[in-house]
Amino acid sequence: MLTFTLGTFAIALNHLLLISALALATFIGWRVAKRGGENPESALFSLFLVGMLASRIGFVAVYWMHYRNDPWQIIDLRDGGFLAWPGVIALVLATLYRAWRRPGLRRPLGFGVASGLAFWLLATFSLSLYEQGTRLPEITLRNAAGETVQLADYKGGPLVINLWATWCPPCRREMPVLESAQQQRPDLTFLFVNQAESMQSVSTFLETQGLSLSNVLFDGSGRLGQAVGSMALPTTLFYSPDGRLLGSHLGELSQASLARALENFDTAPATSSRKLPCPASATC
Repeated sequence: MLTFTLGTFAIALNHLLLISALALATFIGWRVAKRGGENPESALFSLFLVGMLASRIGFVAVYWMHYRNDPWQIIDLRDGGFLAWPGVIALVLATLYRAWRRPGLRRPLGFGVASGLAFWLLATFSLSLYEQGTRLPEITLRNAAGETVQLADYKGGPLVINLWATWCPPCRREMPVLESAQQQRPDLTFLFVNQAESMQSVSTFLETQGLSLSNVLFDGSGRLGQAVGSMALPTTLFYSPDGRLLGSHLGELSQASLARALENFDTAPATSSRKLPCPASATC
């Protein structure tokens, strides 16, 4: 499961874990403060913001080549571009500074930050293990010619699957980024799986936007999203040649966040050096 869904509301699990960690830290800090000390609620929230800011700055620094031609993208947080380790370091250092300056905060702040950070690290690690144990679903789709194809037929090489719809604004914004990546990375197979729209509406959208995409597939009932546990669009999935999920990205992809996601293929052990040919019934 990649998202938590309640009615029409959906939130990525990694975002939910961050919010839960902050809530836990605030609760623990408040309980400790009742036995003696200052309430750390406002301090914890400011430390959370410091950590997020450092995570963003670290990400931009590492992937600066993707931002230098359009610096305004730096403040566009919709791409989800954050690095965890700069944020954790900044959080710990800022906590030590706060505790040194305000002795009354030391115990509540220390317990709060330690509990929240421990929960987030453990939960994130567990979620990562769960994701990497997930396999490519056995799903039947249709190609642009209306022919039936099996998703499993595309196994045999690194696979990037994008779940999207024409009515989804972040899907529309990220399409040029994915189109460029498809052209620049022939070693990867990109599948654009439209969710529950007609072939005519998709064809009209691609034509009016001037997009040239290979491997446009159609999931009329949205079964793929249900199978991978994501009810939010866009969702992009990254699979190894043997069909094992290496990572996922919920939300809009920028050039920088896509470059980071594709690093999954650089670190994954090679299980097959042969890339299977495109299924005969598919449009490639």
